[in-house]
Amino acid sequence: MAYTRKDVSKLTGAERRRFVAAMLEVKRRGEYDEFVRMHIEYYVADGDGGLRTAHMAPSFLPWHRRFLLDLERALRRVDSGVSVPYWDWTRHRTTTSVPWTNDLLGGNGRRSDRQVMTGPFAYAHGKWTIREGVTDGEFLRREFGRPLDRIELPTKKELESALKDPVYDTAPWNSTSTGGFRNKLEGWGHGSGSAAWRNHNRVHRWVGGHMLGGASVNDPVFWLHHAFVDLLWDRWQQRHRGARYLPARPPAPGDSQHRRVVARHEKMPPWGETPGAQEHHSRIYRYA
Repeated sequence: MAYTRKDVSKLTGAERRRFVAAMLEVKRRGEYDEFVRMHIEYYVADGDGGLRTAHMAPSFLPWHRRFLLDLERALRRVDSGVSVPYWDWTRHRTTTSVPWTNDLLGGNGRRSDRQVMTGPFAYAHGKWTIREGVTDGEFLRREFGRPLDRIELPTKKELESALKDPVYDTAPWNSTSTGGFRNKLEGWGHGSGSAAWRNHNRVHRWVGGHMLGGASVNDPVFWLHHAFVDLLWDRWQQRHRGARYLPARPPAPGDSQHRRVVARHEKMPPWGETPGAQEHHSRIYRYA
């Protein structure tokens, strides 16, 4: 039977406590740091050689859907009633709204070193030590809105620019793709400031701290953010009936993206499942 992912603002007090407790237990067991390591490993940029699956590629959405499911399964092994809630950053936009409450994810980092001091994931409580990362430091860091170079969360209007595109992705299938839903949602733009970071990417930048770069999984908000991104893929599919993951076939030899991106029916590392197999989720979970 399919379970439900809820808007984080709709969680009851008991649901908040159970979600936090399950996250902390997965961390205590050592499983959580495996997710951090995996995301760092698969965070491959355009300029790097080899296959890209997690970012700057068409498989951005199915890769993270499968990644999210793995974390959710780990949580449900702890508490079968837990699922990952989603954070709609077009609605809950302040630094004190959900999910930044003391009973959920805690708040912003302090000015001196960006260390998160509130909530259950604060280092002082001894239950959320950063062990895997691209920088030193054992405490969770955030810097909401980047005060020295101000950035705002994406708006509904900006998100609509992605949702209305009827094509899933376009060549060259990377961060420079100007057409297609995938990159408009993933958010690799041009220029400087907010223009360079759209939708998904700008949210990572707005949170700051550990949410910047491959080690972003260290911040639990990563999962709430990506649950909403996953929901947006679902909404896009409902709006554009019949639209499918692209490319349908691998780029040909001689193409700059040959063997660098995953086509619809090719196996997607590290699971060996195809993007096409991830296009539908209704038998596993649904969104409230």
